[in-house]
Amino acid sequence: MPTATITSKGQITLPQQVRNDMGLTAGDRVDFIRMEDGHYAVVPASHSIKSLKGIIPRPGRPVSLEDMQAAIEAGATGE
Repeated sequence: MPTATITSKGQITLPQQVRNDMGLTAGDRVDFIRMEDGHYAVVPASHSIKSLKGIIPRPGRPVSLEDMQAAIEAGATGE
């Protein structure tokens, strides 16, 4: 069983085996979740950038620069 030591600053280093098993790399974040029995679970908080795919809907149609300029001018004049 992998173990870690708490430093005087309250920090720990997750053992390599644990990082590998959890799919963690440098810069990833983890959450500490308190369980009903008082123990804590450590779970990855960051997700792959690939998990964000599709979160923003695509526009209905492409907009030309001319259309954008016309919309800006209409907004500026209050039309």
